[in-house]
Amino acid sequence: MTNQENLTCKACGSTTFVKGEVNAVDARVMPIGKTFSFGSPVIYTFCKKCGEVASIRIKNPDKF
Repeated sequence: MTNQENLTCKACGSTTFVKGEVNAVDARVMPIGKTFSFGSPVIYTFCKKCGEVASIRIKNPDKF
């Protein structure tokens, strides 16, 4: 997991980061070949100043 306190933005040098999740019905990562899976949301950690993404993480990797 990304530690938000120790991040520095590569684009603008800011040290203020936030996390967000895409909020849409089909915005999930789905396992390949598993028809009856709900998949998992994706969590983004990004710079609050410029929006540069520092980390993309699968919220529930156990779904795979």
